[in-house]
Amino acid sequence: MWKDYSIGFIKKNRASSVSVLVAAFISALFLSLLCGLFYNFWNYEIESVVLEEGNWQGRISGAFEEDEVSEIENFANVKTALINEDLSDGQTLVVDIRFDDMRAVYQDMPLIARQLGIPETSVSYHESLLSSYFINDPQDSNPPLLMAFYLFVLLLVSVSLILIIHNSFSVSMNARVHQFGIFSSIGATPRQIRTCLLQEAAMLCVIPVLIGSFVGIALTFGAIQAVNILADGIVGRHEAAFAYHPLVFAVMILTSFLTVLISAWLPARKLSKMTPLEAIKNTGELQLKRRKKSRILAHLFGTEGELAGNALKAQRKSLRTATLSLTLSFLGFALMLSFFTLSGISTNHTYFERYQDAWDVMATLKDTEIGDFSHTDEIHALADTDSVIYQKANAVCSIGADALSEEVKSLGGLDGIAGSEVSMADGIYAIQAPIVIMDDSSFAAYCEQIGVSSPENGSVVLNRIWDNRNSNFRYKEYVPFLSGNQDAVTLRNPEDAAAAVAIPVLSLTQEPPVLREEYDNYALVQFVSFSTWKQIQGTIGNAQPDTYIRILSEKDRTLTELSAIENELTNVLGHDISFEVENRIQEKIDNNAMLNGYKLIIGALCVLLALIGIANVFSNTLGFVRQRKREFARYMSIGMTPEGMRKMFCVEALVIAGRPVLITLPVTAVFVWLMIRASYLNPMEFWSAAPIVPVALFIAVLFGFVGLAYYLGGRQILKCDLVEVLQSDYM
Repeated sequence: MWKDYSIGFIKKNRASSVSVLVAAFISALFLSLLCGLFYNFWNYEIESVVLEEGNWQGRISGAFEEDEVSEIENFANVKTALINEDLSDGQTLVVDIRFDDMRAVYQDMPLIARQLGIPETSVSYHESLLSSYFINDPQDSNPPLLMAFYLFVLLLVSVSLILIIHNSFSVSMNARVHQFGIFSSIGATPRQIRTCLLQEAAMLCVIPVLIGSFVGIALTFGAIQAVNILADGIVGRHEAAFAYHPLVFAVMILTSFLTVLISAWLPARKLSKMTPLEAIKNTGELQLKRRKKSRILAHLFGTEGELAGNALKAQRKSLRTATLSLTLSFLGFALMLSFFTLSGISTNHTYFERYQDAWDVMATLKDTEIGDFSHTDEIHALADTDSVIYQKANAVCSIGADALSEEVKSLGGLDGIAGSEVSMADGIYAIQAPIVIMDDSSFAAYCEQIGVSSPENGSVVLNRIWDNRNSNFRYKEYVPFLSGNQDAVTLRNPEDAAAAVAIPVLSLTQEPPVLREEYDNYALVQFVSFSTWKQIQGTIGNAQPDTYIRILSEKDRTLTELSAIENELTNVLGHDISFEVENRIQEKIDNNAMLNGYKLIIGALCVLLALIGIANVFSNTLGFVRQRKREFARYMSIGMTPEGMRKMFCVEALVIAGRPVLITLPVTAVFVWLMIRASYLNPMEFWSAAPIVPVALFIAVLFGFVGLAYYLGGRQILKCDLVEVLQSDYM
């Protein structure tokens, strides 16, 4: 009997049945898509970490024999223990360890070190890989939470999807309270009523959930391919491969069916607990517990606005998901576009525009000292180019207080400007003094540029310090660091204060060589030739392992021209050196592609949230049609025209779509204002590039879909015989 009744109800009440079908399909689709994207993102992050940093979980280094590696392999829970040839040398072995249960890595690694007689300071952990598996150091008070944040977002969106199905069932079942009251009065038990409603849920949702799940998997595959196409050509990025674990599918299907079961059971339980008298008395209409005047709507739209306000208040709980989803989606979309706009302006200021005349092609020679590089003449001989070959080193400069410039003293002294960036002992300041070691011909050309006649032996000092009292980091102004009568500077080894050397000062200048370098605000940068560096290298040491080649084109600076220079440079360097080459224009293209990829991912999440909200609006609007028939029949009985009903629907749609906009725009404006102030940008720079068109398009789509939902629901109400609705309920 109950089975026949459920089948008959589904056939004769297509609107409410379609509402539940669509809600189940959309929820399963989005849940499948979200789970698939999260799993693929997680898998890609792990692949990237393994490719860049190696597939190890714990690392141990020390002066032990190779045969002791077998002891590590025999340790309980150790899966593999391999010697890292790239990091090991004659005195120290470095062993990369993987575990069967990696969650025990922070407990097992100290035990292994103790067994080998090695201090725990020789133990290191692959934190970036372990954190991807949600494994963090128990002693770390600030563990990385990025993956946990993504998981939280996934759960938050999943809850929103669950509410869509719940609301659809709630609307459908609440519309039948009167009917089930009659059944209860003639002997139907609460258990029979719950069973009837749950079997309806099963019949309606099994096929939509399965179809939605498979469509979600297909969309995940398409999204991965789209990301690969957008990111094609980005240097250093490996292609994302679609992956889908059976466990993900099992969890998603189980979650979907549990969602359906819980969503149907909650209103069914509430309905079955009502007394027959309460149920029969229930008309299925929207009820407002406490009426309040909607003064703004009444003032703007008259009686229809007042009625629309009361209807929205009565639907407040059921529309909560829609309001939250639409607000979050629009807020996220607007903030995302504003953030990327500000980020792009800032990046252009600090990188692309700042260094566009400083370099066109850069090569980084890995683990190669400038003295070991044998292609210097060939690099300088490249046609129509200007090139500099240089290496960097670290040193500390000792300066007396009397050597400071008058400008520094007038600003409150070095302590007042640099603060903790400098230290002082016995009247002598210890100041960071980075050394830029240029090949001899490049250094000679630089000295000629700044008017130094004898560049053989000595240092050119970048004599400037940031005036942070009268300028900000965006638009820096500098004052002289030292007074102009410095004949020599004393450089010290940062790791051995007793190792010091005095070298002549060839010039104090505020004009650095044209290099792609960012110099410290409170440092005394030293530019020296390779010949000078050879004389002080033994004392200062601390040279960085890589050498750099900066090339500027003297012809048309197009992508084709720079690519040709890049190819020539690659041919000169050959295969005997490990190097990386960068192309300024190509790097900007890659940067834009990465930003577009980020926009696509975050924008897709915002669109997903918007679709969840819109789906909830459709679910509520179409599902409440039966409940609102009596409401509008009464309005017509007292003289409301169809035009007035349409106006009322328009007001409701306007409020539902307009509320997220009214909340979001002021919040976004405050966010943009704070970001502009924090970054010291000119506000007009942002407004000239503000994402007005995408935001306006998003608003238009938002209003369009909400309006469409109300149009479809209102058309169904206006098509039915409202006089008959007041007379009896259809069984």
